[in-house]
Amino acid sequence: MESVEQLHLLALNVGLAHHYADWNWQHVNSPFARIYYVVEGESELILPDGVHLLRPGYMYFIPPFTTHSCRCNALFVHYYLHVYEDAPDSAGFLDEWNFPTEIVGGELERMLFERLCKLNPHMALLHSDPTSYDNHLTLKQNITKNRQRTFSNRVESRGIVFQLFARFLAEGRKGHASIDERIRSSLVYIRQNIRRPITISQLAEKANLSKDHYIRLFTREMGITPLQYVNRKKIEQAQLIMLTRGLPVKSVAYMLGFEDHSYFNRLFRKISGYTPIGYREMLTVKN
Repeated sequence: MESVEQLHLLALNVGLAHHYADWNWQHVNSPFARIYYVVEGESELILPDGVHLLRPGYMYFIPPFTTHSCRCNALFVHYYLHVYEDAPDSAGFLDEWNFPTEIVGGELERMLFERLCKLNPHMALLHSDPTSYDNHLTLKQNITKNRQRTFSNRVESRGIVFQLFARFLAEGRKGHASIDERIRSSLVYIRQNIRRPITISQLAEKANLSKDHYIRLFTREMGITPLQYVNRKKIEQAQLIMLTRGLPVKSVAYMLGFEDHSYFNRLFRKISGYTPIGYREMLTVKN
């Protein structure tokens, strides 16, 4: 059973953005979730499942590590909220749920955004280009600012973030709810032990299946092999660690259970499209 104590959500950025045909970004992929409330105008959000029209009076959710693009050719005004899940010992709560991309917003939700902006004027983005804020230095600065606020501010802000997030949670569903119970248990185990070495033999044993049977069942239920799934989740964690902590690449690899540093480098490049060093350089703010 889920509990509120499982949620460690930090508001990184919040503000009201006015655009006119200049909200056009390609292949954005961030370790934090985005929530939008559209006030005026329309725009297009391109997600892996297709193109979504962003309309006034609706709220939108983009999960972390979801590659997306934006297209805007006219006036577009929206509130934005970037939410980082501070879950250092696991893959996090958000990884377990599927949320709707679009839900109906209302006057209350707009007022909540207005209040959150008023409480945190320092969290507004100076530039809307994702490369200006989706990087190691800026993310660390935002997390630090989040924790330096007064206690009353943090309590009220967290309550508002929870209320906005709860709107999507009410219409969400537990991820992989319809799959085989043995595989669902494996996913929980992988999430909880993502920073430890995980072998397929180990997963098969916990599922009381032979290794071959387990691989066939997992692949049928998930669409990818268990090794591919584990590696993808580990590299996502590696990206998150590299973005939020200034650790050497070798330390990140060892932290996630990779004893072979070269293998980690090859896997990182295969999954993310960057070498670990290249990814770190991309995260560096260049003035």
